Amino acid sequence: MLDLLDHSLCSSPERPAVLGTTRTGRTRVRATRGELAGLADAYASSLFARGLRPGDTVGVAVRPGPRALAVLLALWRLGLRGAVLDPGAGPDVLRARLASVRPSLVLADAAAQAVAGWARPLAARARLALPPLEELGPVATVGRRLPGCAPALGRADARVPSFDHGDADAVIVFTSGTTSRPRAVVHTRSGLAAGMSTVAALFRARPGEPVAGGTFFVLVPALAQGAPVALPARSPKVLARQLQRLRPQATYLTPPQLRDALNAGARFTGRVWTGSAPAGAELLSRVRAAGAAEAWGVYALTELFPAAAVESRDKAAYTGAGDLVGDPLPGVEVRTEAGQLLLSGPAARNRYLGEDPDPWVRTGDRAHLDASGRIVLEGRCKDMVLRRAENIYPGLYEPSLHVPGVELAVLVGVPAGDGDERLVAVVQPRPGHDESRLRAALAGPLRRMGSARPDALLLADVPLSGRSRKPDRAATARLAAERLGTAGPTEVRT
Repeated sequence: MLDLLDHSLCSSPERPAVLGTTRTGRTRVRATRGELAGLADAYASSLFARGLRPGDTVGVAVRPGPRALAVLLALWRLGLRGAVLDPGAGPDVLRARLASVRPSLVLADAAAQAVAGWARPLAARARLALPPLEELGPVATVGRRLPGCAPALGRADARVPSFDHGDADAVIVFTSGTTSRPRAVVHTRSGLAAGMSTVAALFRARPGEPVAGGTFFVLVPALAQGAPVALPARSPKVLARQLQRLRPQATYLTPPQLRDALNAGARFTGRVWTGSAPAGAELLSRVRAAGAAEAWGVYALTELFPAAAVESRDKAAYTGAGDLVGDPLPGVEVRTEAGQLLLSGPAARNRYLGEDPDPWVRTGDRAHLDASGRIVLEGRCKDMVLRRAENIYPGLYEPSLHVPGVELAVLVGVPAGDGDERLVAVVQPRPGHDESRLRAALAGPLRRMGSARPDALLLADVPLSGRSRKPDRAATARLAAERLGTAGPTEVRT
């Protein structure tokens, strides 16, 4: 897929590739296909002139957009291994993550260098932090260079020879783990290509018609199929205007982005896809009610993307316990071990850095397959709540709490002071919904939870964390504990 994109960009250089938007929602071209190809050529030439060769590691701290995509293409062409530096991980974790793989060069835009330097106090308010990048390796600036930035990557006239890279490492993406044992997911060239091909088969983008989405696994397949890609606006109101003007054939947004867009009055067209965080049937149904022809939830992991997908109508029709995430996608193999879901397939990561290759990915999710062979999640293994000697898995019951008017619902355990835990349902109402009506709507689902019925119901905003803004269960448990300390034992009111 990356080879296809690299060669196809020059076939119609005048056509738009990456689109942005103004505050009014008007579309603007950020890069044509020819400009994107030119950037990739320039970066590849400069990196080769600096002495980087196949197998070397390059740290990447560049915001999503044309330059970041051109960097990816240049690394792919040279057989370099990209290590993605996430400013949301924190400097101590990043140092630990890179201790085992020191980059030959760090490519950073001016914004990333500001986060690591003069803007560090301001960035900390947004929970962004990077260590001084020069601690990680030599630094070069990608894009506009501001005062205080490292020297620009520039452009060299070095001729880049053709390489046979085989199935070498392509990218390192850091996932969960502590500073003492960070986990680094290594994808090889074949695995990355297989994942991109699976996404392309899902999206089936039509040439010339725009797609909305900002992640690499949307940008690469859509552009390879000839469709321009619009980067979603950060402001929900501007995003709503952007979608109205653009009318994309397909849209990929995370569940928090979808909720914010819906609350801003967004209307959708074509097929809408969401992933990176749980997406309930209620959210997908809202997307279809807002105009989408289809609304899909995608189950994917850093270690294997994508793994399964389900359309809103199938998800809404499911009445069993747990969260239906759909049929395994072509090539994905599934099995369970002691209740934990294990996945394998061509797009699976090759290994964790410093460990031996392993074809099976241990997802950390409890799951089972229904009678049709579809994957049903039962919750995270580590999120189990132990109450009165009974194991309660939140993922089995949380979907039933997403009644109309509920934005998010999370079940967490709160210490009861005697070694036991209390189960608390923390429910975030949609804006404008009446609290008493919402409690009445939740009464039925709560009764049907049987022995897993929560000890308390709390209406409050659910804390989010990480790049994809998933529910932060630890922070939610702390919030519940604080509220329970000042309210009655069976019901908590905000």
